Amino acid sequence: MILGGSHGAGIALAILAAFGFSFKAILVKLAYPYGVDAITLLALRMSFALPIFLWVGLTASRGAPVLSARDWLGIAFMGLTGYYGASVLDFLGLQYITAGLERLILFTYPTLTLIFGMVLTRRTPSGRELGALALCYAGIGAAFWHDLHLADDSATIWLGGGLVFGSAVCYAIYLTGSAGLILRLGTARFAALATLASTLAVFGHYFAVQPDPLGALNQPWPVYGYALAMGVFSTALPVFAQSAAIRQLGSSRVALVSMLGPLATIVLAAWLLGEPLSLAQLLGAALVLAGVALVSRRS
Repeated sequence: MILGGSHGAGIALAILAAFGFSFKAILVKLAYPYGVDAITLLALRMSFALPIFLWVGLTASRGAPVLSARDWLGIAFMGLTGYYGASVLDFLGLQYITAGLERLILFTYPTLTLIFGMVLTRRTPSGRELGALALCYAGIGAAFWHDLHLADDSATIWLGGGLVFGSAVCYAIYLTGSAGLILRLGTARFAALATLASTLAVFGHYFAVQPDPLGALNQPWPVYGYALAMGVFSTALPVFAQSAAIRQLGSSRVALVSMLGPLATIVLAAWLLGEPLSLAQLLGAALVLAGVALVSRRS
């Protein structure tokens, strides 16, 4: 699969993942004006990604050790939190906030991973870690102020921001718990199986909430195009690229490289979606990136 062992290849994979994930919010925003709802769009995205994950999962499992019940439980839990839970909350949140604010809120996941790690190990945070947390959340506050200033209904900004922050929490749980499974099962096998578990959950959610599941799939052609792009270029490729990058570089270095993501989203949102840029938003982005850099830097 993807996946040389060199440091340069790891950096390239991390950059690919950052840009792939960052473009997802743009595609979602481009699809919403056609009237598609969040769960239907998510189901279409996972439908297009499903054949890739099936092929990779079958290929990576051929000749591999049989998974234990504990492995299957870990895969299911990681898939439900990191891909299903995070995706549902993110797609719902994007109905209410800008793509730029969404990416900045999501990018707090390294700080959340740090907090979870400290709770699990009962470790007291260092001054550097507390400074990183302060920078990140000051940046989110500045970006929030930007969106609140432009919004007609501030309650929708708080709702959307809360949903996306919940997505970041789910993703941080995934990162905290997935490293051991990636090392034990391999990059491609774990990523494929975890995403297949999340796909089943997405389909179950779709059929549970749609009174006419087949009729809801009758969407304008641009929606299918955006969903296909999301499934391939903003789901399958970055999922495998990020897992491989973490295996080669470690999560701290991957987090540093992924700082390209929020900047790419802000620029693309201004260019493709016409989202306004302000000094408060740029200041918020700078503070969040500085906080992530501080928390990700090795002691």
